[in-house]
Amino acid sequence: MRDGLVVASGGNLSAREPRSNRIWITAAGSWLDRLDEGALLSVNIDDGTPVDGCGVKDSHPGARPSTELALHLATYRARPDVNAVIHLHPQMAILLDALGQRIQLVTTDHRAYLRAIAHTPFYPPGSTELAAAAGAAVADGINCVLLAHHGCSVLGPDLDMAYRRAVNLGEAAHLTYQALLLTGGLPGRSIEECPPLPSDVESV
Repeated sequence: MRDGLVVASGGNLSAREPRSNRIWITAAGSWLDRLDEGALLSVNIDDGTPVDGCGVKDSHPGARPSTELALHLATYRARPDVNAVIHLHPQMAILLDALGQRIQLVTTDHRAYLRAIAHTPFYPPGSTELAAAAGAAVADGINCVLLAHHGCSVLGPDLDMAYRRAVNLGEAAHLTYQALLLTGGLPGRSIEECPPLPSDVESV
C-alpha cells in the first residue's frame, strides 16, 4: 500500500508453514495495510480445504480465503522451495506489459532480486486458468510473473524476500517508463548484458 503497488482492498498474500502442507492466506476483501490475526485463514495445499481450528476468529464470521486462493496453491505445488507468495497490482508494470514494453532490469538490485520476469496471457482473476498459467510460469525457478491486465505474483523463501522482489519490480517498471519518455528506449547496456554478479550477490 505504501509503495503504491496495490490500492484499496486489492492484492493478497500467503505464507507456507515451513516443511508443512498448509498455508496461511489473507481473507477475501482484506486490506493489506490493516491485517490482523483474524484476516488470515489456514488451508491445506493439496486440496485447498480449511484447516479446522485455525484462522478467522469469532469477530470475522463468514470470512473466506482470497479469491486468488487457486493461484497461491498452484504456485506452492509447483515450487516446494517457496514459502511466501505476494499478489499485487503494480500499475506501471501492468501498463508497460499491456503496451508490449519489456520491463528492463536496470540496476544490480533488479538483477539480484528479480533475475527474470515471466508473463502470462490474460485470464479472468480467480480463474483456474490463471492459477495454472501462473504456476507453470514459475515452475522453472522464476520468482516474478506478470499477469496480463491484472497484476503480478512475486515469490520468496519468506515474506521479506517476496516483498523485496515486489518493490524492485515496481522500481524497474518506473525506470523503464522514464527511459522511454526520455529517449524512446533504454540507452546503453541492459544489466542482463553485463558480466555476472559476484556469487555472494547472486545468492540473495
